[in-house]
Amino acid sequence: MNTITALLFDDFETLDLFGPIEMFGSMPEHYRIQFASMTGGIIRSKHGVAMQTTAVAELEDQTDILLVPGGMGTRQLVHNKPFLQILTALVEQADWVLSVCTGSALLAKAGVLDGKRATSNKLSWQWVILQSEQVNWIKQARWVVDDKFYTSSGVSAGMDMALGFIADRHDVEIARHIAIYTEYRWQENSDIDDFYRP
Repeated sequence: MNTITALLFDDFETLDLFGPIEMFGSMPEHYRIQFASMTGGIIRSKHGVAMQTTAVAELEDQTDILLVPGGMGTRQLVHNKPFLQILTALVEQADWVLSVCTGSALLAKAGVLDGKRATSNKLSWQWVILQSEQVNWIKQARWVVDDKFYTSSGVSAGMDMALGFIADRHDVEIARHIAIYTEYRWQENSDIDDFYRP
């Protein structure tokens, strides 16, 4: 059993969280999901979805997989040193780190992607890459894997990445079965991004 910790903050992008959670939630025998934030309590997505979270300091279970969504809330958090310190500590603890959309900007700003390949939301690309010149940013990618980091492009790409992670850790047929179950057209090739523009 692996524990996924989703690190949330106000104004996170709703599908960045719930898309991957839908995929991992299809395998309850393998994945337990906990929702965390800096101080705990109610965190609201960009669309007003209220999530009950546990303060990171009060988490009962070790974080095996860290999930970092993106969203407009990342614009302020790249300047929030306490948050970046918490993020860094969770990254160090986790066996795997998955980011969706501008979540990779937070990882970059924290310095944990230094020397790594990564991608992010194409519509926010210029802002994201300004967060660190130490990252090898890959624009033409649906998701990128480097060491223990999986970073994905914008919003719905998080579902493709989650299925890619499941395929890598388990079996591609299991990932395909989940895609069929959720009636989702999975982009299996991480190098193909229909939303990439040169």
